[in-house]
Amino acid sequence: MVYFLSQIFSFLILPLTIILILFISGLIMVKKPIGRKLLWASLILLLLMSNRFLANKLMNAWEPQFKEIATLPTYEVGIVLTGVTNINKTASDRTFFDRGADRATHAMQLYKEGKINKILITGGEGFYNANTNREADLLANFMYTAGVPMEDVIIENQAVNTRENALFARETLIGKGFDENETYLLITSAFHMPRSKKCFDKVGLQTETYPVDYYGSDSGANFKSLFQPAPDALMIWQKMFKEWAGLLVYKLVGYI
Repeated sequence: MVYFLSQIFSFLILPLTIILILFISGLIMVKKPIGRKLLWASLILLLLMSNRFLANKLMNAWEPQFKEIATLPTYEVGIVLTGVTNINKTASDRTFFDRGADRATHAMQLYKEGKINKILITGGEGFYNANTNREADLLANFMYTAGVPMEDVIIENQAVNTRENALFARETLIGKGFDENETYLLITSAFHMPRSKKCFDKVGLQTETYPVDYYGSDSGANFKSLFQPAPDALMIWQKMFKEWAGLLVYKLVGYI
């Protein structure tokens, strides 16, 4: 129920949804002054939301700073949140990645460098996917192929949202005999880390954060970022409005 509430709310406040509502309303009332104002508003909003410089400023302000691997202590378990595989491909003998593969690859790097002793992957089947395999299983198979021993990968394949990631990760760790008072390393996309950390805090699992998959860049302003409309900038605003909607819904229902 909370998942669908979050999805509906986020759809209604997405920038593209708002732009389309303004544009269509403007067309309907184009002969009236308000109609022309709505058309102009939709155009201005589209230009602002497709500005790469503004989108980059947003992400650099929102995303937590990355951490140097050398400064990390050794953690017993690194917890990897799924949501990075293309579950609309039906092949079961490989893993198709979407944006966010850093969650898996950086976790393996930390494992190889001795910063985490085991990897817990949490994430289930999700909704409306064509592939019947669960995301945690797909990521685990990828890690096995890359050389991570099966005994060092823990799979939690039932969670369908961030709240359940936290709940089920805690249950899985306790069930495997790990200390619930231990501090674990939480690995997820930088834009998603604030909500993820709050969810894990709420269920009483102590974590340090290791943000990955950054959307913000360290490059400065240039002609292209300032004046050339960019589809990826609009996508960033879409993603952030959805994330903010998720934060609000989670706050309202007591998940954070």
